Amino acid sequence: MAAASDLAVRPAGSRDHLGVMRVLDGANLAVDASVVEDRIDAGTVLVADDANRIVGALLGVPRDGTGMHVEAIAVRRRRRGQGIGSRLVGAAVARWRPVTADFDPGVKPFYDALGFDCERRGERYRGTLG
Repeated sequence: MAAASDLAVRPAGSRDHLGVMRVLDGANLAVDASVVEDRIDAGTVLVADDANRIVGALLGVPRDGTGMHVEAIAVRRRRRGQGIGSRLVGAAVARWRPVTADFDPGVKPFYDALGFDCERRGERYRGTLG
């Protein structure tokens, strides 16, 4: 198993569809397979690739004007805590600045640590970076 620093973070290709679905399913994120396929075709999915195995994925939705909204981000359970999610978000910000995300309070520390400006919106948060 490679360290997070050895991973390749890259745009997903059509051959990555199944790997992305497995990562999302493993994180209990319900994203329809056709939505994932559409996002891959649009070039708005990034993957963390460890020797041709997808260990993390970020699905983005273009925002009106500029930037990207993170629709979903997931990392394989055994690979969590290794900086993979941070690398995915960093790559998204480098490509699509600004980046926004809506998330539950339990993951707010993750977004805070990445430098997102977080604002409470009802039961959830909206974060913006870049």
